[in-house]
Amino acid sequence: MTSTVPPAAHDEHEQAQPALPPITMFGPDFPFAYDDFLAHPAGLGQVPATEHGTEVAVIGGGLSGIVAAYELMKMGLKPVVYEADQIGGRLRTVGFEGCDDELTAEMGAMRFPPSSTAFQHYIDLVGLETKPFPNPLAPDTPSTVVDLKGESHYAETIDDLPQVYRDVATAWNACLEEGADFSDMNRAMRERDVPRIREIWAKLVEKLDNQTFYGFLCESEAFKSFRHREIFGQVGFGTGGWDTDFPNSILEILRVVYTEADDHHRGIVGGSQQLPLRLWEREPAKIVHWAQGTSLSSLHGGAPRPAVTRLHRTAGNRITVTDAGGDIRTYRAAIFTAQSWMLLSKIECDDSLFPIDHWTAIERTHYMESSKLFVPVDRPFWLDKDEETGRDVMSMTLTDRMTRGTYLLDNGPDKPAVICLSYTWCDDSLKWLPLSANERLEVMLKSLGEIYPKVDIRKHIIGNPVTISWENEPYFMGAFKANLPGHYRYQRRLYTHFMQDRLPEDKRGIFLAGDDISWTAGWAEGAVQTALNAVWGVMHQLGGATDPSNPGPGDVYDEIAPVELPED
Repeated sequence: MTSTVPPAAHDEHEQAQPALPPITMFGPDFPFAYDDFLAHPAGLGQVPATEHGTEVAVIGGGLSGIVAAYELMKMGLKPVVYEADQIGGRLRTVGFEGCDDELTAEMGAMRFPPSSTAFQHYIDLVGLETKPFPNPLAPDTPSTVVDLKGESHYAETIDDLPQVYRDVATAWNACLEEGADFSDMNRAMRERDVPRIREIWAKLVEKLDNQTFYGFLCESEAFKSFRHREIFGQVGFGTGGWDTDFPNSILEILRVVYTEADDHHRGIVGGSQQLPLRLWEREPAKIVHWAQGTSLSSLHGGAPRPAVTRLHRTAGNRITVTDAGGDIRTYRAAIFTAQSWMLLSKIECDDSLFPIDHWTAIERTHYMESSKLFVPVDRPFWLDKDEETGRDVMSMTLTDRMTRGTYLLDNGPDKPAVICLSYTWCDDSLKWLPLSANERLEVMLKSLGEIYPKVDIRKHIIGNPVTISWENEPYFMGAFKANLPGHYRYQRRLYTHFMQDRLPEDKRGIFLAGDDISWTAGWAEGAVQTALNAVWGVMHQLGGATDPSNPGPGDVYDEIAPVELPED
């Protein structure tokens, strides 16, 4: 509903203090400065010249896979990318048939926080532009309508909403202070005070690993009112309602608020899929072994290898990959960046690929469902003014109706625009699953017609709707990971998998990466960070090293390793 800030920030004395630096480090579990690592002139490291040209399998051509492949190529290795569908993964941007190419819909990731600084490194590298994303009550959102239990409220700021909504926002801030040391952690993360971050987080992990988001709210004196909890679930903070996350671990939610992952979002002009596509084609100026002008595309003859159908270990502790075309290749190292459930279903795997406790963690991974539907419209008609009230005729909308969240995506006055009629998660997403795009459209128009009886949305639609349900996508089976209570140990196993000196020798050589391996699943930053971890792991395995002036995540691991909870 609002950006989460410490209650003390509203104090006049606090406002007079010097501003703290922005958060530029993503996550309390492993406080490594990936942005500094990427920006250092020494680069990410090097491998011995005898290893130049060595092939490394990269399974999955989403953001994590493409970042990993790009950095391996710069080191002089030869990434071999396998992709079952299309480059981009859940950075998927589509157009509308028969409409201007500038009209696009983000079927997956569509909004990115400034705290995603490693992700921003690559945005800047390929020259993409960003613009504010119209979240509820965000400064650049003209207006927001909150429609609950048949009653609608129009607001340009939170102060325009009834007092109960402001009470809920206050309760959320108080809950974070009481139960999660929000102000202390916020300050420590801004100052990159790693010892303090670890001290605070270690206590919270031990205390809260078995707690749901909803249980955390219920234990707070600030949220003793069921009505307040209900409103918070439907309206939430930042991007809107969070009740679909209520069964998930509160640790997942704290990672979001500590890192401001749900604040100050920006969208990528032209669509997020441009990032992996541009990295695929980019010819880095600073590259080892390969000739100037080399790109991932040129190393692959323009297209990645097809889907992987089998992974198994062969003599010499090699990883042997079979693809959908029947081609079999063997590698000394491989990076797996696809959704981890693919290892259980779509890909035939040897049990020997991973230690048994890692297989258990993969099997226990909990994915969130998610669906969206977009339509192209002739212009941003929502900015028209109602003659009676002087208000916008339509607004960014949060509701308890089927649509839940409706976003209005403006490309400029009188230019064709796009509406995300509905963005839903979990049970709300499953309600749409049996319906076709046109059936979904009709239900959504009916719901929005009850909120905006004077507005004929249909007359502005200029093309067919596009829709997605990520739980029904064969190479995804869900939108993103979200840990349940008690899953911290599982997540730690997956995240730390890149530190393979700690594994038996016959379990090394394949590295897990991707945002569901990260602590911050659902955010592109996690995909980038785990890609860089895997790159460090491959480099280390092949006898390489980082420059002493720029240690990598594995070099400082013992100093910042995630909290380890007892198993007995």
